[in-house]
Amino acid sequence: MAIRIVILNVLLLCQIYKMMSKLNYFLQKAILTFVFVIGSLSTLNAQWVSPGNGTTYTFPDLVNVTNGVVTNGENGFLINADLTISANDVLKIDDQVLRVDIEAVLITINGSMVCSNSNRVRFYGLNETQHFSMRFENATACNLNNMYFSDGAGIKVIESEVTFDDVKFLYFTRDYCNAVIDVFNCDPVINNCFFMMNEGAAISSPANGQSSPQILNCSFDANADVDGLNVPQINLGPGGEDTIRIIGNEIDDRWASWHVGGISVADLMGTGSTKVLVSGNYVANGRYGYNQQGQTISSVIEWNQFIDNFYEADPMNGGSGISIYGYTTNCKAKLRHNTITGNLWGITAIYLHDIDMGTEDDWGYNEIHDNGNSSTIYDLYNNSSCDLMAVGNDWNTIDENVIERHIVHQFDNPDFGLVTYVPYVGYETMNETKTTSFDISPNPVINGDFTLTLNKNIPSEVTIYNVNGQSVKSQHIDNLMSTINVEALVSGVYFIEVKNFEGKVVKKIIIK
Repeated sequence: MAIRIVILNVLLLCQIYKMMSKLNYFLQKAILTFVFVIGSLSTLNAQWVSPGNGTTYTFPDLVNVTNGVVTNGENGFLINADLTISANDVLKIDDQVLRVDIEAVLITINGSMVCSNSNRVRFYGLNETQHFSMRFENATACNLNNMYFSDGAGIKVIESEVTFDDVKFLYFTRDYCNAVIDVFNCDPVINNCFFMMNEGAAISSPANGQSSPQILNCSFDANADVDGLNVPQINLGPGGEDTIRIIGNEIDDRWASWHVGGISVADLMGTGSTKVLVSGNYVANGRYGYNQQGQTISSVIEWNQFIDNFYEADPMNGGSGISIYGYTTNCKAKLRHNTITGNLWGITAIYLHDIDMGTEDDWGYNEIHDNGNSSTIYDLYNNSSCDLMAVGNDWNTIDENVIERHIVHQFDNPDFGLVTYVPYVGYETMNETKTTSFDISPNPVINGDFTLTLNKNIPSEVTIYNVNGQSVKSQHIDNLMSTINVEALVSGVYFIEVKNFEGKVVKKIIIK
């Protein structure tokens, strides 16, 4: 009997042990599941949103308040998860910040972002596969100055007041935007910036918005450098109330493995009335220079150089120095003082348009020559039924028969509109002895002075213009040879006009 009781007790203890083991297993499983859920929730909520109470945050502040979203990194600071600066709040980047590494996260600015560093601040994607995104939406008074962005997925600027000044953008993908900077319904200022080796366009705006970015003194090279991608480096939709200004930029695709277009402005949906000023730009080595297409666009295109834009395998698809493709005659363009050479086509006018390349009272002074393909020169191709005024341009010859051969219009096809190109530079006299001409020496100007020599002694007014068409110096001369001092002018390209009762002549001058 005692033995039986002992055996029963042993069996009871075994059962209790098994029950405890099972309970322990389920408890462990429950605890692990709980930890997993908590971890998942933590991951899902791994972001930080500022309270919107008017606080200004620096990066050291964010390290203290964001619960690990912003931390101290190996190179400076590290953004580990989505970060939002709410309306009324400010993200201030000062001299405490030199570099910020960023995971594949989104930085949203609904308030303000200001960079006031004396040294360049660098924002990097964490590595080649970790590309961050930025979004400015309804943001105000954002000023990004002296910054460097690398390995991003795109920056959206939506109905926001943003200025990018002296900012460099490299190695952006198209994971978040079609361009490095996508603009929607606002007029950001993009000044003195540098765009290179980005997958998409540098700057774009959509067809269903109205934006008038101010793109000033920037440099663009090898953007949209993806085989098969045929977009321009600046790719804009319709403008807003302000004028789209594209001034003083260098757009040179010389380092690209896949060449794309330079500038495009399109109003395909008839949205509003787009105004464009394209002035003082150098656009070279692409598939085309400037393209204007759509319904209601009015542009002034002046003092630009469109050179060697011939990287188009099929000339029927591009290659123009300037192309105006209007859907209505409200697609207008005024061309003055441009240099257009080395392209597959010089200027193409397609379908419907209202193009002013120069009138009797206001000469064009565009220099147009040596544009062609298939061994034929096409300096101007009026592929439309609209007439076109092109008076007072320089065709690099005074032989009217040669100029006529280089222009396609009504004389070549009765369905095309007539191009009026006479008189042209040199036409009135057919030789330099009967019209005022001049020489500049030295050119480029190196020591602040140059000598202007007239071909005959006629009192004349000399005016020097910058690439924006602004008069920067005027001087009256009475002698065959006159010394002009330009020491006060900064280095760059200028245009010198000599005007007297015989007319006026304009030449390019470089000051170093």
